[in-house]
Amino acid sequence: MHEENTPLSSPQPPAINRKLWLRFLTIANPYWFSEHRWTLWAGLGLLVVLLFLQTISSVMFNRESGEFISALADQDGSRFWGSIWRYGYILTAAITIFSYFYFLQDTIALRWRKWLTNQFMERYFKERAYYQLGQGKVIDNPDQRIAEDINTFTAQSLFFATVVVGSVIQIIAFGGVLWSISPNLIYFLIGYSAFSSWFTAAVFGKPLIGLNFLQLQREADFRFGLVRVREHSEPIAFYDGEVREITLLQRMFAFVFHNQQRVLRWKLKLNLFQFTHTFLTAVIPTVIVANDVLSGRLEVGLAVQAAGAFAAMLIALTVMVNHFEGLSRFSAVIERLFTFSQALEAQQSHMPDQNGNKIVTQRGTSLTCNQLSICTPTGERTLIKQLNLSVQANKGLMIIGESGTGKSSLLRVIAGLWSTGSGEIVRPSRHELLFLPQQPYHPLGDLRCQLTYPQVEKTISDEEMLHCLDLVNLSSLTKRCGGLGGEIDWTKVLSVGEQQRLSFARALLAKPRYLLLDESTSALDAANEARLYSQLRGLDITPISVSHRQALLDHHYEVLVILGDSGWRMAPACGFKWDS
Repeated sequence: MHEENTPLSSPQPPAINRKLWLRFLTIANPYWFSEHRWTLWAGLGLLVVLLFLQTISSVMFNRESGEFISALADQDGSRFWGSIWRYGYILTAAITIFSYFYFLQDTIALRWRKWLTNQFMERYFKERAYYQLGQGKVIDNPDQRIAEDINTFTAQSLFFATVVVGSVIQIIAFGGVLWSISPNLIYFLIGYSAFSSWFTAAVFGKPLIGLNFLQLQREADFRFGLVRVREHSEPIAFYDGEVREITLLQRMFAFVFHNQQRVLRWKLKLNLFQFTHTFLTAVIPTVIVANDVLSGRLEVGLAVQAAGAFAAMLIALTVMVNHFEGLSRFSAVIERLFTFSQALEAQQSHMPDQNGNKIVTQRGTSLTCNQLSICTPTGERTLIKQLNLSVQANKGLMIIGESGTGKSSLLRVIAGLWSTGSGEIVRPSRHELLFLPQQPYHPLGDLRCQLTYPQVEKTISDEEMLHCLDLVNLSSLTKRCGGLGGEIDWTKVLSVGEQQRLSFARALLAKPRYLLLDESTSALDAANEARLYSQLRGLDITPISVSHRQALLDHHYEVLVILGDSGWRMAPACGFKWDS
């Protein structure tokens, strides 16, 4: 989310052209050629059949409308009531056809949404792309693209596909009817629809598509700002930051409001044209055949049929005119999903930085850094140069240095979050490394979930969980939250110190080979901190700690001092002089 008037990294608004069509196919094709393809194509075929039956129903409705009007004009009662009965039979069948058509269309769209959402989420979490995208601000509001844009994409794709197919069927079905009544109507219809479509695209195309594209970004930014206030309500309250927050939100909503005003002004112009186009449709066919009716060469009922067929064909031929507003929004959604997909692909390709540098990670039994140089993600600054160290099992490492020298950055590189730089890291597999940040993360769920996160396969007994809570001095927590199955707002109910102890209990249950701690006990008193660290040795967990507390030297074997000019030095923890 960006506060600027134009968000960073926002792509250019799309245009309705061949390029947009190719981008649509890039997103849509994988599903329609997936393992579900036979069921999907069968469903799509049934949808086309129902479209065909809809058109037949419309043709029959149109014919019977003209028939009973002609019967009334001739004062022929038997002809009139016969037509009414036939109309009723057609109506009964049409209700079933139309109902099942929309049910099937929505069902296919829902299944497509499920598949596409799962695909995007898997790519979003693969190789920690969600983290890389967030760090580099490569893409705005990925949450909206997954939750809302995919839903719009699948629903609108099927909607416009059925509109186009239905239009083709209508042109074929009503074309014969209209030609048999008046060929002049066909000639006029072709010219009129061509002009209307060209005029709509030329005059309203670029402005509306661009504004709808921008509106999606503005709405997403405003929603993100509201969510951010909810998630950070306590610090905002402590700071008395209400005025600052509401000012920012009002500014963000002003962007939403002003852009929507521009959209509405263009929609007004489009509506003026569309309604003129629609209302003329009702009178033009009647004017064209009026002389034939007045001279008696054409029945009144046939004139009604001609008007109905003309209107149906005009709607089919001017799909862009009638659905241009929705098509412009759909174009914006295609562009947003395509750029999101491209960003995920770029992240997962593990491309090196502009200088071609990248840290190489190898699998091993211990943790070793060989000629490791760490740069910021943009590569603009070198934090640590040519670091060599080896952390053996049960020989913990403490990392110290001034703020901003790269201590936490080193942990991020070890954890695999950063790769900008050079050199090599040899480390155990991911499940043998666990990272505890200063501000613990609490997933949605009960107390069991807090203790076992992120493990999904390992079975841990309730007795073992309760024992771990006792080890971190949180034995009373089960009473406060209603047992291991209790669920509360963990970040608001627990103090930061309690959250850190709960996070430490999670580490004791996971039993990783190496535990990376970034000021993970900063909110604890010395007695509780010593109690937590004393548990690690008995479980063969080797700590790698970033801290400013001298008392923690007793729980580590070596000290890495980050000097601040990309330099570093190693020293034994025993007898280490803090100010040296």
